[in-house]
Amino acid sequence: MDDANGLEILDRRECLALLGSVPLGRVVFTERALPAVQPVDFALDRDCVVIRMAPGSRLATAMRGTVVAFEADDFDGDSRTGWSVTVVGQASAVRDPAEVNRLSRLPLRPWAPGRRDQFIRIPSQHVTGRRMNPATRGNGGQAA
Repeated sequence: MDDANGLEILDRRECLALLGSVPLGRVVFTERALPAVQPVDFALDRDCVVIRMAPGSRLATAMRGTVVAFEADDFDGDSRTGWSVTVVGQASAVRDPAEVNRLSRLPLRPWAPGRRDQFIRIPSQHVTGRRMNPATRGNGGQAA
């Protein structure tokens, strides 16, 4: 099924599979009553987005117990194809030592320097995704 803009609407299963295929995304949160966006490395674990960050960082502090959005995508400018997936959920800090130990074994290697031993989990309470593939749409691959 396509949306009003001719983009393919992805189901939950495909959205989660696509999320698991890329290492970077963006988290949208509130900072000082304003929207803020920060790129983060992440891993998908049991249908949850898991982010590893420095304890006490402004992002870790802002995300504890709040509803946030997370978005990841992959686009090819030459072929004008790609996808975008958004997850919305209530972020929480992982505090249980056994769970922290389990999450530390995920293939989640922070790109930023420094100590990163705080895990934040965003459950995929609401997942949406779209795919852009103009070659298979009615415009024959031409820009609208």
